[in-house]
Amino acid sequence: MSVSFWDPLRELEAIRRQFDRLFSNTGEWDRPFSRISFLPGLAARNYPLMNVSEDKDNVYVEALAPGLDPDTLQISVLQDTLRISGEKAALNDNIKPEAFHRRERAAGKFVRTMALPVEVNSDAVSAEYKNGILVITLPKTEKAKPKQIQVTVN
Repeated sequence: MSVSFWDPLRELEAIRRQFDRLFSNTGEWDRPFSRISFLPGLAARNYPLMNVSEDKDNVYVEALAPGLDPDTLQISVLQDTLRISGEKAALNDNIKPEAFHRRERAAGKFVRTMALPVEVNSDAVSAEYKNGILVITLPKTEKAKPKQIQVTVN
């Protein structure tokens, strides 16, 4: 007959493995268009999906946001933070939730904030929404633009 003793390190290792499984297998929670993306406080805001790039004069944000009502879009810049909010309408409000077999297209209000890589001139920001893509151009401030340094040779 073997006697087993309580091993606290083994118990902690088992708990660590359970947490690893929990966070590595999140299932629907990690989908960018998950319905919970539209509910406040329940998930990190991953909508709309964005590409951010820059050249020497501007920062460009391209947001993939099909189906938005352009009248609900609000874009603001405060210091180094970009905020995009709006509402994505449901395709058909007449269908009851229990009638869906699958519902992957989310709808509702959203807010997405993002820290900008450099300081921008918030008074000169422009935005265009076309074919489901929101393109925001954020001009850099003069002090954020790269400066060419002249090298002297002796």
